[in-house]
Amino acid sequence: MNATDAPQDRSRWFALAILCTGALMIVLDGSIVTVALPAIQQDLGFSPADLTWTVNAYMIAFGGLLLLAGRLGDLLGRKRVFVAGIALFTAASLLCGLATEPWTLIAARFLQGVGGALASAVGLGMIVTLFTDAKERAKAIGAFAFTGAVGASLGQVLGGLLTDALSWHWIFFINVPIGLATAALALRLLPGDRGIGLAAGADVAGALLVTSGLMLGVYTIVETESHGWGSGRTLGSAALAAALLAGFVLRQARAAAPLLPLRVFRSRTVAGANAVQLLVISGIFAFQIIVALYMQQVLGYGAAETGLAMLPAALTIGVTSLLVSARLVARFGERSVLLAGLVLLAAGLALLVRLPRDPAEVSYAVHLLPTMLLLSGGGLVLPAMTALGMSGAREDDAGVVSGLFNTGQQMGGALGVAVLTTLAAGRTESLAAGGEGRDAALTGGFQLAFGIGAVLVAAAAVLTVAVLRPRTAGGPRQPGGGAEAPGTGSAVAQSADGQGAGAGSGTAAAPGATPAARLRPAADRRRTHRPAPATTPR
Repeated sequence: MNATDAPQDRSRWFALAILCTGALMIVLDGSIVTVALPAIQQDLGFSPADLTWTVNAYMIAFGGLLLLAGRLGDLLGRKRVFVAGIALFTAASLLCGLATEPWTLIAARFLQGVGGALASAVGLGMIVTLFTDAKERAKAIGAFAFTGAVGASLGQVLGGLLTDALSWHWIFFINVPIGLATAALALRLLPGDRGIGLAAGADVAGALLVTSGLMLGVYTIVETESHGWGSGRTLGSAALAAALLAGFVLRQARAAAPLLPLRVFRSRTVAGANAVQLLVISGIFAFQIIVALYMQQVLGYGAAETGLAMLPAALTIGVTSLLVSARLVARFGERSVLLAGLVLLAAGLALLVRLPRDPAEVSYAVHLLPTMLLLSGGGLVLPAMTALGMSGAREDDAGVVSGLFNTGQQMGGALGVAVLTTLAAGRTESLAAGGEGRDAALTGGFQLAFGIGAVLVAAAAVLTVAVLRPRTAGGPRQPGGGAEAPGTGSAVAQSADGQGAGAGSGTAAAPGATPAARLRPAADRRRTHRPAPATTPR
């Protein structure tokens, strides 16, 4: 590394720190609010039905706008969209903290979701373009995954502490200084990018179709708790959401400048990774909610105690993603690492099926801690899965591919929580009607949810084996077995000297990065130095 390279190298890692800080603030907000809901309800006079909208308003805006936000990053510049998102999120957090009426909090939470979508959708795309070397990219996204894992668990602990020590208002006020500092540093340190311009892809019709379809889809899912899965309202809104999304797909197939180029799905790796993600997130995100309910409703844990009980999971996931995943991916490839992590996750969830029905017989060390430790598999799954999901990204559409991947996360999380909590509630009612006591009936419902979660993760492992192809000794291959169609390789995977970083050979791009090019085995690199083609076959 020469004298001019050193400052550029440092600036990239400073940029990563800024992206991680913004992500941490947004991830924290997703879990910190749930702990404070009782205090919010009491202070603002929410009805039980309206209280859920403090969460639902955020989810609908966030999940519905991710894809559009990612494309806006490609068109207008990802730095601009990131800074705008952080600024809006920060301003909306201040409005949330100042809210004195239920409607003002709900409206501010919707604005928070918009800002969170803008900032989150472009984060992975920026990392893809910042870190073109496969090993560096793996480390960068490992750090990004570490941020998400820690933030998800710390949110519950921090929410309980702030609510008890100060008031619920401070769970929002804490975002203000962090957001202001993040936006200021982002303006100064993030590399500028002009984007490709609105004329290159301002698909207004497609934007309206996908945004309305996704928002309606998330709304339908979160409202099943009130109206049921088989009600006419649920079925009608689900059908309308499906029709809007189908119209979006048809529009993308015919549009001259599509919002989401359908070519990204030609890669079996990309399509498979997004499908795997839907199953995994459905099971794991629902687990985080349901195990917290189990600890509080059955074991009698408080909010802070619940967060501390889940802390080992956050730490093991964080350490694995930060220190272990990149090395394993470099040696064995994303597919093998993903599969190993899925096995650990499925085993951890399956262990909870054996929980005693009597809470007096439950030991944290015996019945819960083993699962928390096995969840370290998430530190393997998230980086590898993200790398595979971003493998179709190019320089000019990294934002929209990032938005697509994040959209899958939100839809999977919302769907998993809605389905598993509904099934758990039904099982609890059935056991209670059969004469089981309250704690035994609740435990039985939670056991069913944990078991289904384990099945979902196991199904993701089966899909990984069936759809995602391992690397081959012969060099980079398309996941489907042949060369990828022209134009589908990742431009951002090329290194500065024009060498491809290697896509099927085993050194994975980090999660969120484009692993379109992976390094050949060491023996091959010593024998030949032929440059990779401009578009790496997948």
